[in-house]
Amino acid sequence: MSRVVLVHGIGQQYKGEETLLADWYPALADGMALASDVRLPREDVSMAFYGDLFRPAGHRGLGIPELDASDVSDDMERDLLIQWWTYAAEIDPRVPGPDAPARLRTPYLVQRALDALSHSAFFAGLSERFLIWSARQVRVYFTDAEVRSAVQRRMERGVTARTEVIVAHSLGSVVAYEALCAHPEWQELSFVTLGSPLGIRNLTFDRLTPRPVDGRGHWPEPVKRWINVADRGDVVPVVKRLADRFGDGIEDVSIHNGARAHDVTRYLTARETGRRIAETLTPDP
Repeated sequence: MSRVVLVHGIGQQYKGEETLLADWYPALADGMALASDVRLPREDVSMAFYGDLFRPAGHRGLGIPELDASDVSDDMERDLLIQWWTYAAEIDPRVPGPDAPARLRTPYLVQRALDALSHSAFFAGLSERFLIWSARQVRVYFTDAEVRSAVQRRMERGVTARTEVIVAHSLGSVVAYEALCAHPEWQELSFVTLGSPLGIRNLTFDRLTPRPVDGRGHWPEPVKRWINVADRGDVVPVVKRLADRFGDGIEDVSIHNGARAHDVTRYLTARETGRRIAETLTPDP
């Protein structure tokens, strides 16, 4: 029965609710403390955890399955990798874009995208298989009806009559958005999206449920206030202004997270984020 429900993004298949909260809750508390006098007890915060639903079935080796460019046969996975690559090239002058001449040893577009991303400032140090696995989780959510329904059930269980704000990161913002749209009967609450890919046309935006109409996404009925926080250097939220997609009622906030632009703890410790989350909570009597 928490006041704040947190929703994680991709890459959490080997963790759990308590593991994630061990990182998220202190960051949330620090961000709020920097910007306000509001103190949020740990028992008032919960995590809508669904990462295990993406945990692969038994396979040889540990961790993420062995994947390379030849495993990217799905159009959505390819398009997402190229979208990340295109934006990474725009913000990082060291990254050659898709229009740059290809070296003979990397003739295939997906392989070029993986090479460029793995050497970009944003994805530095991440393996090609991690990049592919990340794109695959996004694709699975949108194309596997059973997984999508199971994720939504986890989200629904986390929201109660006491919930005042949902704070969702990355793909979690898509999960939370669809749940909010599906439950107009939920009481009014605030919605905070961090590093959200909700606005990317032809990838996430056009696959949402409910479908956008005439280029405009549906406003979730329970949401009385929507705050969208994005770092310009974050490659995942290619579209930084969600107000252009969902309406002027969204408050788009720009922050700077340093080198780890998509890191949720950087988002949560930002003064700008902490102040707005604090504002959404009912003052203690």
